[in-house]
Amino acid sequence: MTTSRIVATSDLSSQSSTGRVLEAVQELHALEQIVTREALIELLDLPATTIDDRVGTLVNAGMIVRVRRGIYAPAEVHDAARVISKTILPCGTVKIDIGDDVLTLTPKEDRMLAAMLAGVAMQAVGIEQSRNVAMIAADLSLQVKSLRRELRAVKTALKGKGCDEQLGLAGF
Repeated sequence: MTTSRIVATSDLSSQSSTGRVLEAVQELHALEQIVTREALIELLDLPATTIDDRVGTLVNAGMIVRVRRGIYAPAEVHDAARVISKTILPCGTVKIDIGDDVLTLTPKEDRMLAAMLAGVAMQAVGIEQSRNVAMIAADLSLQVKSLRRELRAVKTALKGKGCDEQLGLAGF
């Protein structure tokens, strides 16, 4: 368990059902066990309705995540981001300040670091694009389903009225 996770969970009393469910999720996950509702019920000896409610509360609070339907994992918790700045001096030297830490880089080191970080930037772009494409594809799929239902309804309404061929509906 990381320090940040201990801080995040210290607000919850380990005696509360929410705290007990969170600790059980973390413990099962740390033991590389699949965290399911059934596993939590067995481990905690709490009613299913209480487990469901507490899991929902923890998901909404961002303390656990749904990996898939019915499978949970602790949310990854990071320390708060520090202030970062980059200063390029007239001689080409680069100073990178991260919180209280200062890196002094030569121009070549700066370029090497930029090349290493470019992959991370491209990965972030790829993830965002994939997410956007998935949302657009899901939206288009819903629209196509809706249009198919409408077309079936129109075909049914016009069937036998002698206008199938005129409307081009005979092939559908």
